[in-house]
Amino acid sequence: MKRPEGFDPAPQQPEPRRGQRVQAPGKPQRPAKPVAKPGSTVTPGSTVKPERTAKPERAAEPERPARPQRPAGPERAARPPRGERNPARRELRAAAKERRRYERSEAKRFTRSRRRRRNTWLVLIGVVVVFALLIVGAVFSPLLALRTISVTGASRVDAKAVSAALDDQLGTPLALVDFGEIRRELAKFPLIRSYVTESVPPHTLVIKIQERTPIGSVATADGFTVVDAAGIEIESGQERVAGLPLIQAGDGGVDSPAFASAAEVLLALPADLLAKVDSISAQSKDDVTLTLTGAGQLVDWGSPEKSALKARVLAALIAAQGPDAAVRYDVSAPNTPVVGAP
Repeated sequence: MKRPEGFDPAPQQPEPRRGQRVQAPGKPQRPAKPVAKPGSTVTPGSTVKPERTAKPERAAEPERPARPQRPAGPERAARPPRGERNPARRELRAAAKERRRYERSEAKRFTRSRRRRRNTWLVLIGVVVVFALLIVGAVFSPLLALRTISVTGASRVDAKAVSAALDDQLGTPLALVDFGEIRRELAKFPLIRSYVTESVPPHTLVIKIQERTPIGSVATADGFTVVDAAGIEIESGQERVAGLPLIQAGDGGVDSPAFASAAEVLLALPADLLAKVDSISAQSKDDVTLTLTGAGQLVDWGSPEKSALKARVLAALIAAQGPDAAVRYDVSAPNTPVVGAP
């Protein structure tokens, strides 16, 4: 289609913006009249900028009245609590809670024995550790070092000499005292029959001595030797010790069975009868003979068997005959004793 000639296309007007007044086509826009400020002078040909008018203030909005509360009426039922809105959910939560509680109780029940064993082992380990620490402290701590040696039960033995022989142990912890060395040092004292050691923390060692008991004297080439029941020499001298019987064991000496029988008889005699024995002799273990002081009464004792009964029978015979009677008693058979001439 051909465009008609002689007509120009109408110019396209830009799209007006929102709020902008649109000028009708063909109508010229009237320019705004300049307004002069009061007191100002307008010259011909000058352009006066229009004055910007102030925007009117926005009126304050009126306050809204409070919304009236809806009166509670019987037709509006109270809303149930949140937990009661869904009974099925509430029961499900309760069942889950009960299930968890049951599982915990079952787990505790099945692991109770294991916990008990574990606690027992922990207690035992703790006790062992405590004892180990105490032992280490007792063994290696200088706070428990030996500083005093006390000797008791010594009458014939010099207690100071015994303490001086053990001075090498001073300064040693009580748990590390060398008791083998103590035994070797005390063996040098023949009067000591036995001994017992006692550690008294923190610094004392007590040695309780049991001395050898002399039972008689044995004649030797150099004089007389005091011995105990085992034949151990206690002391020696040129003269016989008063109050101790003379032991005559033949040619066997203190190691013979005859000496052992004589020593056993002397140990069985009561103290009052033992004080009356001047000498005792034995050629074998079954022919022990006693000689009493005073009139020199002889007693055929025989073997050491039934020595307690023989001692009671002999005491009764001496009381009946008198201590000065020249008689000989035979108590080798204590049930049928014999009194005869010496």
